[in-house]
Amino acid sequence: MRTLGDLDVAGKRVLVRVDFNVPLKEESGAGPAGGSHVTASGTRTVTDDTRIRAALPTLEALREQGAQLVLVAHLGRPEGEHDPALSLAPVCARLGELLEDPVSLAPGVVGPEVQRAAEGLREGEVLMLENVRFEAGETANDPDLARGLAALADAYVNDAFGAAHRAHASTEGVAHLLPCAAGLLLQREVETLETILREPARPLVAVVGGAKVTDKIGVLETFLGQADSVLIGGAMCFPFLSAQGHSVGDSLCADEDVEAARGLLGRGPLALPDDLVLGDRFAAEAQIRQLDGVDVPDGWMGLDIGARSARTYGQRIAEAGTTFWNGPMGAFELEPFAAGTRTVAEAMAAAPGTTVVGGGDSAAALARFGLADRVTHLSTGGGASLELIEGRELPGVEALR
Repeated sequence: MRTLGDLDVAGKRVLVRVDFNVPLKEESGAGPAGGSHVTASGTRTVTDDTRIRAALPTLEALREQGAQLVLVAHLGRPEGEHDPALSLAPVCARLGELLEDPVSLAPGVVGPEVQRAAEGLREGEVLMLENVRFEAGETANDPDLARGLAALADAYVNDAFGAAHRAHASTEGVAHLLPCAAGLLLQREVETLETILREPARPLVAVVGGAKVTDKIGVLETFLGQADSVLIGGAMCFPFLSAQGHSVGDSLCADEDVEAARGLLGRGPLALPDDLVLGDRFAAEAQIRQLDGVDVPDGWMGLDIGARSARTYGQRIAEAGTTFWNGPMGAFELEPFAAGTRTVAEAMAAAPGTTVVGGGDSAAALARFGLADRVTHLSTGGGASLELIEGRELPGVEALR
């Protein structure tokens, strides 16, 4: 994979695909403020700038080499239509604050006005294009849009790992039209995740949670063939327990997940919880029951792994050379059912081995517990990281090879 060292960017315009798909909050009636964008209905601000900060090393490296930057990013799913609520203006403002330099927002994605704005950049200056998904051709990987983007720059850098599993015009199409390379973030993501598969420090432990077995069957198959332990938590454990003949009560447990789980049992070092925390409904105010066992009575649902199981999982993590975690152990967004996920998060933070978190809800859990900076690698791309673990080719990465 070509990296920044393979590109000569001095004095050149560089199109940089970044992943700035960040959460925004609208504060109705609020006045203008730093990092905000005023709309007809109020002020919109970035509520979590983690992904913006993650791109800063690449942006700074390019600016230090004398490049002019044209940034391309998406926000939400505007379905190819211009939606003012999904403008990148608040993101642009926040990036300017972090860079301590103003960042201009282009009047669109491609076209004569955008071309003039790009051509007017001076060394080290940054222009952000408007939401690339305002163009219907983005998700269709339209060659015309790819050519329009390529016309804005002399070289292309993809640093958007979170979008690298999509064959879109700004992630795959344009890479074939310009000298290209991976940014520092994308390079680190790919190298870290590929190391887990090829040469991990042993023991290799995978902690897999979440809702559905079928959503992560590829990841489970990979780790059952390569890991020393695969620890299952979250609602995902109930199809496995059901396939073993246990009652699951009202727990989330679809028939197709039970069949998928049945096909995985016995195929590798898979561990399931042996105690649970139950609720009579999915709510913070639910009645709670500690279950010493895994047979869930009717009228109850499993909403977290139990304390004993959490301690066991934590001990496996502490003894691991490498741990990969994706998916919470329970409904951690509800405080009565957060303990299992918190125990795993704390074990990841304290582990002496390499700890890799595959984005998504696991990343949200680490942030909630104040532990996001205590793991070796926190992936910015949940879906992309899982597809890489599954052994799939990522279009945005393959185009850089």
